[in-house]
Amino acid sequence: MTTRSRSVATTSICSFDADNILIRGKNLVDDLIGKVSFTELLLLQALGVEPNAMQVRIVDSVMVTIMEHGLVPSAIATRLTYYGAPESFQGAIAAGLLGVGDRYAGTASECGAILERIVAEPEAEREARAAAEVRAYREIRRPVPGFGHPIHHEKDRRVNKLIACAEDAGAQGDYIAAMHTLEGALSAELGKKLVTNISAAIAAVLAEAGVPASMMRGIVLTARCAGLVGHLHEEMNNPAGHELWVAAQEGVESD
Repeated sequence: MTTRSRSVATTSICSFDADNILIRGKNLVDDLIGKVSFTELLLLQALGVEPNAMQVRIVDSVMVTIMEHGLVPSAIATRLTYYGAPESFQGAIAAGLLGVGDRYAGTASECGAILERIVAEPEAEREARAAAEVRAYREIRRPVPGFGHPIHHEKDRRVNKLIACAEDAGAQGDYIAAMHTLEGALSAELGKKLVTNISAAIAAVLAEAGVPASMMRGIVLTARCAGLVGHLHEEMNNPAGHELWVAAQEGVESD
């Protein structure tokens, strides 16, 4: 009778014993605490390579850009959850994070995947690839992610600022150029210009920083989590939950 060997899963992120915690091979106490920023460790832990100054500056800029956006549904969910369950700090934060989606946190991951496909083509073929991407979205009647905005109709001022930060940090520019190529292809297809929104810019600059599209939503969630902590702290000291609940009752009638 033969014994079937069981496959063993592995992780390269972290290991520990009684005296040491190692993250990507670096000792938490000796190498990291007091020596690296949160963003540096975020990138090291996720990507497995020490980030350079350009990457850190870009990711920092993105998280500052997207951390706060007012009383959007995710912030309201956090405040109302705390109002109903003040004993559950983490529950209130989790409720808000569950409400972070395409409508109010953007479509950077989806746009990032498009930009990756464009940049994967030889430079001479990138315009054709961008046009094909736009047509594919048009055929399934879905908006191209990263373009159009319900509030910023003429210009999203965050876009140029974030792009400038990435360029000042030393971004090579391939993904930023791909964003502009996609913008041009969409305008040509529609016969009009749609505003490039912050999701497209976030996708472009994070790609410049070596962040894959599959991880971009995680960067946005990390930033929004910090923002929700601020909303929850304010809710504890200057509550609005009751008024939000009353407004919902008054604004929705039973039929």
